[in-house]
Amino acid sequence: MIETLLMPFQFPFMQQAFIISVLVALPMGLLSPYLVLKGWSLMGDAISHAVLPGIVIAYVAGLPLALGAFAAGLACAIATGFLKDNSRIKEDTAMGVVFSGMFGLGLVMFVAIETSVHLNHILFGDVLGTTWRDIAETGAIAGATVLALIVFGRDLMLFSFDPGHARTVGLKVRLLHYGLLTMLSLTIVGGLQAVGIILAIAFLIAPGAIAFLMTRTFRAMVLVAASVAVFSAALGIYLSFFIDSAPAPTIVLVMSALFLAAFAWSQIRDRVVQAETARHGPL
Repeated sequence: MIETLLMPFQFPFMQQAFIISVLVALPMGLLSPYLVLKGWSLMGDAISHAVLPGIVIAYVAGLPLALGAFAAGLACAIATGFLKDNSRIKEDTAMGVVFSGMFGLGLVMFVAIETSVHLNHILFGDVLGTTWRDIAETGAIAGATVLALIVFGRDLMLFSFDPGHARTVGLKVRLLHYGLLTMLSLTIVGGLQAVGIILAIAFLIAPGAIAFLMTRTFRAMVLVAASVAVFSAALGIYLSFFIDSAPAPTIVLVMSALFLAAFAWSQIRDRVVQAETARHGPL
């Protein structure tokens, strides 16, 4: 029985899958609360789709795919901000126009060139085909993102809660804005091998949403979100081995199940608090 349960850890490709999934999950889990509080769920979705043309251009030019994806992600974020500031349309509308246009462009470019890279691997990841080079690149991105969040975490927290107050106290709001977008683009690039550009949004939003339902302070929210992301990644990879499913969608299903559990728990908790308040009066 024990040998069967430990079987996934005996294969090198599974060991590498566990490592890269955790390296992807940690920075995304730490970044997730900021995006949830900032209301940037659609921004994460936009950038994750918009990186495709950058990947294709990098492939044609013989450059690292991560470099092209990062450049395209930043271009999407900057274009969205430009449209918002120089037109009457709202930010969510601008995001929808930009990311759908860039994603469509990427698909047309991908079909137009001859490549040995399978589109499914870009869209949904290929965590079981991970190499140590992929792990090194993802680890470097994870380290840079975690370090930036440690250094600028307090400023980003205030910026996420109340940009107006952050500007009043002297913080460089514009720098924080584009810094957060840069980290968002980096983490999406880091997650390309593990979860692809389609499912990256689940890693960026679900952990923060779960933590928001379960916690009352921002510090606790960050810790819970990071723990949920890492746990979901590890459990999803583990379960996919036994049920013979694709790892990335399995990870997303684990996070979806955790969200439903957190939602149910929050509903029960709130009803208990309301009942106690009605019985004894407010504290």
